[in-house]
Amino acid sequence: MHTDKAIEVLNTLITINNDRIEGYDTALNETEEIDLRVLFAHFSDTSKKCKHELVAEVLKLNGKPATGTLTSGKFFRVWMDVKAAITGKDRKAILNSCDFGEVHAINIYTELLEQESDKISIPLRTMILEQKTRLVSDHNRVKALRDALVRN
Repeated sequence: MHTDKAIEVLNTLITINNDRIEGYDTALNETEEIDLRVLFAHFSDTSKKCKHELVAEVLKLNGKPATGTLTSGKFFRVWMDVKAAITGKDRKAILNSCDFGEVHAINIYTELLEQESDKISIPLRTMILEQKTRLVSDHNRVKALRDALVRN
């Protein structure tokens, strides 16, 4: 295992989860619908748990955990704010914005697993894969809600 590379990978995932936490905090502020508020709080909790696991691993490797968000995450939050303002807090627009952010987060997890897996330990790969599975589950819930609106 390449310790510096493992810390870099873990810190990238920490920032992705920071993006999700901030994105879903924004989504919570953009909707008054109870079911979406509960869902978004759950998604934020998912990322808080993932972040906690990632930070613990960075510390085990004697690294410094990342803080802040990625530029792309900031774009996601700004885009969501603009969409919500334009659409008057439209449910479909909010779900589309969340879908956009979820796909981005999952893609980062996928890329890191594919490109950097030889530089991280098997236990770290397993943890990252388990986290990706949680994000995919959250994404599927957003997608199902959005797709249900299209069918109606």
